[in-house]
Amino acid sequence: MSTPTPHPRYKLIFTVPHPSLSACKDAIFSVGAGTYPGGKYSRVCFEIPGVGQFLPGDGAVPNIGTVGTVEKVEEMRVEILCVGHDVMLNAVDALK
Repeated sequence: MSTPTPHPRYKLIFTVPHPSLSACKDAIFSVGAGTYPGGKYSRVCFEIPGVGQFLPGDGAVPNIGTVGTVEKVEEMRVEILCVGHDVMLNAVDALK
């Protein structure tokens, strides 16, 4: 049987193209995500490389690729622990 934790834990999962990886992680870590309770470990995450794909439709203004053409991009899937509801919300805001 597990002991309840004082703060809820969330896992933030996102994908990001490689050139933006460091900036995204820095923004999320700066609001306290990736820090384990007690503070002995910080900037903790798990990364998995992969290829994402998308098809920009009519009216889209893609940063990568062109409307009507399937685009494939090498990306990194990142998983980061967020301890506490406020940390989770701030981490999501940091990605915007």
